[in-house]
Amino acid sequence: MSPIEQIYDKIPDFAKDVRINLTSLMADETLSPRRKYGVLVASAVATRNSALIAAVESAASGVMTSVAIAAAKAAASVVVMNNVYYRFVHLASNPEYKTMPPRLRMDVIGNPGVDKSDFDLWSLAVSSINGCGICIDAHERTLRAAGVNSETIQTAVRFAAITQSVAIALEAAGPASPQAGD
Repeated sequence: MSPIEQIYDKIPDFAKDVRINLTSLMADETLSPRRKYGVLVASAVATRNSALIAAVESAASGVMTSVAIAAAKAAASVVVMNNVYYRFVHLASNPEYKTMPPRLRMDVIGNPGVDKSDFDLWSLAVSSINGCGICIDAHERTLRAAGVNSETIQTAVRFAAITQSVAIALEAAGPASPQAGD
C-alpha cells in the first residue's frame, strides 16, 4: 500500500468528501509530477501534520530528486516567515511598517535549486494555506509573468486546500477514532 493510500485509510468517515478530494487530487494530471508532488510536499509541511508530511515525502521520493524535495520544504519554511511578516504589515494600522525593510534572509527564493516557476507555484500553495494576500498576489504575478496559466495556478491552490483539509481531518479523528471502512 502506498503512503498516500495509508493516509487515505486514516481519514475518518465524517470526512468522506476529503477522501474523495484526495482521490481526485492523486488522479489529476493537470500538473507535471514534479510540480504536483512539490505542491504536495510544500503544502504538507505547511500543515505541520507529521504523518501527512512523512507520507507525502515518501510518495514524492518516487518522482522528485532529493534536491527538489528539499526545495519544496525550503519553500514552505521561508514562505511561512514571509506570510507572517507581510500579513502583519498588511493588517497593522500603522502605515510606517510598510516603509520599513523586512530584514529577513530569504536567499533561497532567488536560487531555489529548481525551476523558479515550480518554486513559486509551491510558495503560492503555502501562502494560500497561510492566508497571506500580499504573498498570494506576488507569487501569482510572478507565475503569470513566467507564462504559467490560470488553470495551473488554480490547480496548485486546490491541491493546497485539499492537503490542508486532509491534515485537519486526520487531526480531528484523533488517535482512537474509527478509520475509513471500519
